[in-house]
Amino acid sequence: MALSIRQNEIVELARAEGRVLVDDLAQRFEVTLQTIRRDLGDLAEAGLVDRVHGGAVPRMGMVNLGYEARRRLHSDAKAAIGAACAAAIPDNSSLILNLGTTTEAVAQALIHHSNITVITNNMNVANILAANPGCEIMVAGGALRRSDGGLVGELATQFIEQFKVDYAIIGSSALDLDGDMLDYDLAEVRVSRAILRQARQSFLVSDHSKLGRSAPARIASLSEIDVFFTDLPLPDPLMERCADWGTEVQLCGGDADD
Repeated sequence: MALSIRQNEIVELARAEGRVLVDDLAQRFEVTLQTIRRDLGDLAEAGLVDRVHGGAVPRMGMVNLGYEARRRLHSDAKAAIGAACAAAIPDNSSLILNLGTTTEAVAQALIHHSNITVITNNMNVANILAANPGCEIMVAGGALRRSDGGLVGELATQFIEQFKVDYAIIGSSALDLDGDMLDYDLAEVRVSRAILRQARQSFLVSDHSKLGRSAPARIASLSEIDVFFTDLPLPDPLMERCADWGTEVQLCGGDADD
């Protein structure tokens, strides 16, 4: 199908920002909500976007974005999420951080914490926290994933299983509307599951662009998370499920459209 100028711009916005919202697009293009919904329907039929609650996300199939693209995406929102999560971590505590650009934002916000022990399978997290003299860092072994500095595989899982920590802080590549956390790499998923098992409290850090995105491997349910740090409200049905599960959803400031 031939796209209109507006529809082409909507696709570019979705790819740049990770998600577009009907209300925002209607204001941006000075058209009705019905017109935007029709545009998104046409784009979904063309295989360019997937419809999600309140808007659409770019269709990426089963392939994750590259690390540098993910690091730049929603950087202000990730910084706000990282700061809020770090504020919930007291000094004199132990924690495990897994892979992801948002967990790296948490690490950056932990730079001034005192007497903390951090276990990680993320070399970027280790390098960030090396600047904190009050942080003991323990890095998992395993197969190095050069694309993002991750250490994955059975060795990484076995390493994580040697610890019992105060907090697990994980990210995910996608979040299904039923509350399942999803990822693209089964080896990474196994490590994330081990991290959740070895912690007294579990935190998820994830911006709004992950909601409704598709990925093939299931990590766990939000029912297994104590606090979910994110930047925009969840759809009402998922908020109700979180309330039933006892999962706190903490909204963090920041410009989610960065």
